[in-house]
Amino acid sequence: MSQKYGASGLWTYNTTANVTREAVRDLRDFKSNDVNFKLALWNPSTNGVRYLKALVYTLAGGLDAENWQRLRNIAHRDVGDPFSVTYDGETVCLDYIQAVYELGFITRTLDLDGRSVLEIGAGYGRTCHAMLSNHDVASYHIVDLENTLELSSAYLAEVLTPEQFEKVTFTPVSDVDDTVAGRHFDLGLNIDSFAEMEPDTVVDYLRLIAGNCDHLYVNNPVGKYLDKTLDDHVQGDEVVALALRTGLLRDVIDIHDNRAVAAEVPKFLDAYRPGPAWSCVADGPAVPWSYYWQALYRADSAAV
Repeated sequence: MSQKYGASGLWTYNTTANVTREAVRDLRDFKSNDVNFKLALWNPSTNGVRYLKALVYTLAGGLDAENWQRLRNIAHRDVGDPFSVTYDGETVCLDYIQAVYELGFITRTLDLDGRSVLEIGAGYGRTCHAMLSNHDVASYHIVDLENTLELSSAYLAEVLTPEQFEKVTFTPVSDVDDTVAGRHFDLGLNIDSFAEMEPDTVVDYLRLIAGNCDHLYVNNPVGKYLDKTLDDHVQGDEVVALALRTGLLRDVIDIHDNRAVAAEVPKFLDAYRPGPAWSCVADGPAVPWSYYWQALYRADSAAV
């Protein structure tokens, strides 16, 4: 018998460890176990960064000239050592790809130059960084929890110019009524944190926005999910239960079923409308997550 077409040392190992005679006889779930992880699919459980970088690479390839320019305008994006790829000589990470898409969505309707902005829950500050790097915003006010404010203030001091950083005000949630209430903002925004707050807290923020802002941009999930294959509930059942109780939109859906997601959109648009005298002027899916939606609302009085 000829051996010249035999298995390599690597595949000799694979046929004894993964693609075994016993394993290949069972077709029930071979596409989601070690058999297929050696034939066609990298194991998602141990190759998360590989898939993340593949996602970033693919998204970078789809950026149009306008979004590339927005991205290039944002200096110091590598601070914090993000998972990045290099595309056309430019270092790109997922956070700032999302930021330029969000900025493009907002500015199709609202000119940000000279505007005052109120962001509720800014994370480490990438939206503020992107916005101030691309527009001559008059002022930018961030409201957040104290630990997160410590991070965003340090990060933004590092990545913004001194002149840009002077425009930013940081307010802990405990001081909102004293510092924010009574002030006027052209734009309020929340990205991916209303869904993690107590429902009454979201309602209070929407009332604040209704009374103090002319516009609201919101980007959040349309519902909850319980697909354990996504993260194996690694933080434990108690944290899962906590997550299911937060936000205004708590229906559990199949987040990878486009029709199921679309069915929740009317609830999303209604839930985040700050008040009866507000209109949704733009909405659509939010890159890249299947179950996130974005919307821009305008107070009817601001349309005059």
